[in-house]
Amino acid sequence: MLIAGFPAGAWGTNCYLVAPAAGEECVIIDPGHQAAQGVEDTLKKHRLKPVAVVLTHGHLDHVASVVPVCGAHDVPAWIHPEDRYMMSDPERALGRSIGMPLMGELTIGEPDDVKELTDGAALKLAGLDFSVAHAPGHTKGSVTFRMPETTDIPSVFFSGDLLFAGSIGRTDLPGGSHTEILDSLARVCLPLDDSTVVLSGHGPQTTIGQERATNPYLRQVAAPGPGADPTSAPRRGM
Repeated sequence: MLIAGFPAGAWGTNCYLVAPAAGEECVIIDPGHQAAQGVEDTLKKHRLKPVAVVLTHGHLDHVASVVPVCGAHDVPAWIHPEDRYMMSDPERALGRSIGMPLMGELTIGEPDDVKELTDGAALKLAGLDFSVAHAPGHTKGSVTFRMPETTDIPSVFFSGDLLFAGSIGRTDLPGGSHTEILDSLARVCLPLDDSTVVLSGHGPQTTIGQERATNPYLRQVAAPGPGADPTSAPRRGM
């Protein structure tokens, strides 16, 4: 399997292209701010043909290049219905002026073909299997994508802004909820095998085992109780 990723734009959002191998069809995950050229360069480098864009959530830093990328390749975008409005109204999604000076350079709106994600859905795209889990907390419509373990590689978990190396997504923007993100961590992340590779929306690669051992938020939901409050630990993402 081929996974090619790069950080894009003002927020360093990780965009991923996933394919069975070089020269085959691929899925694009989270083409955010200033990601379009990086997508094109990666497609050319690995001789890939996109069949879909899938989105972990609707914040501007993850969806800003959806319209040009989908339009250039005539592919659909998949997003959870509770975050769909964010593609057309990013300012309402942010609730304040984060990134608004950049609005003039962005193509705001939906691509021609939008498909909606549901919790527990099994997507088969580009010959690859993705399990969808609804994981609210960072936004109401946040989702994760998990690919199964094979004989060659461990399971891969695209966590969006739910889980980062050493941190989690912020919950102070519209639709965010500290209670919900802790529930999502417990429900979605804790059952995964320690060997599961975590590819998040920002920052470096990690594993579930590493986060189970060191991430203060995941440790809190794994063993709640006095002394486990990590509220002073940093959070990431827009």
